[in-house]
Amino acid sequence: MDPLSSIVTLLQPKAAFSKVVHAAGTWRIRREEIGNPFYCVVLEGSCEFTLKGDEPIYLTAGDFVLVPEAHAFTVASSHPPALDEADTVPTKTATSTYFVGEKGNELNAHLLIGHCQFEAPDSKILVSLLPKLVHIRAATRLTTLVELVIEESLAQRPGRDSVLARLLEILLIEAFRTKMDTPDVPGLLVGLADERLAIAIRKIHQDVSQSWTIDQLAKAASLSRSAFFQRFSKAVGYTPMEYVIAWRMAIAKDLLRRQTFSMATIAEKIGYQSASAFSSAFSKHTGQAPSKFLAEDSFVDG
Repeated sequence: MDPLSSIVTLLQPKAAFSKVVHAAGTWRIRREEIGNPFYCVVLEGSCEFTLKGDEPIYLTAGDFVLVPEAHAFTVASSHPPALDEADTVPTKTATSTYFVGEKGNELNAHLLIGHCQFEAPDSKILVSLLPKLVHIRAATRLTTLVELVIEESLAQRPGRDSVLARLLEILLIEAFRTKMDTPDVPGLLVGLADERLAIAIRKIHQDVSQSWTIDQLAKAASLSRSAFFQRFSKAVGYTPMEYVIAWRMAIAKDLLRRQTFSMATIAEKIGYQSASAFSSAFSKHTGQAPSKFLAEDSFVDG
């Protein structure tokens, strides 16, 4: 499995909810720290999207926005109300869609907005490798995928949850794949967009049990040790060995949750010579022993 697919799979995306919103006149929806990844697709019309602390982004039909982490943001009409004016609240209609803005005015936006959840216990580390905002303009493939998510979420067919999980995985992979064409801030996508670094990242993901060194990874990337270290750290936001350890621990948490492998087997699978060496590394990285993590995770899951 390639690095992007493996990260999205480990994130364990789950559909929380989605809704169709019709907007007219002047309006603004504000959300504070929402706690879950947020996405928005402009089906028709246009609007303005602003992530707190960033400049507004003008969205038009076909545009897709994804906020992997919890950040405050606003979605507003292209000519938003004054800052001192009250925000507007969407109201549910008789057709189970939502309306926001001024009734009697011409519709100016038709949106699909929603939240998903990342079930992975290590989601914070995984999400930190991704951009804080993914904005893709007029991506027909993404719009088609989102329409499938809507259709499946409204239906009550057998296997609905499994289908939604797979559709969300595909949607996220497609969004990140498209984003790789225009990398900006440090993260996994920037690393994968660099042909030489991508070779090293793929090796880490393909053989996490290997006792990787910076020299080995630099050689794979056809770079000197110092050039590789600086280039990797700048692009990904982690040093090479920090990334190796973070990825090992993400895999370890997934294996622990399955409760089908012994500590010794997990240690071997992710590149440690013994269960004690793995336990020590896990405790140092997470602040708790594997057994304590497993007990707490089992308690949370009920």
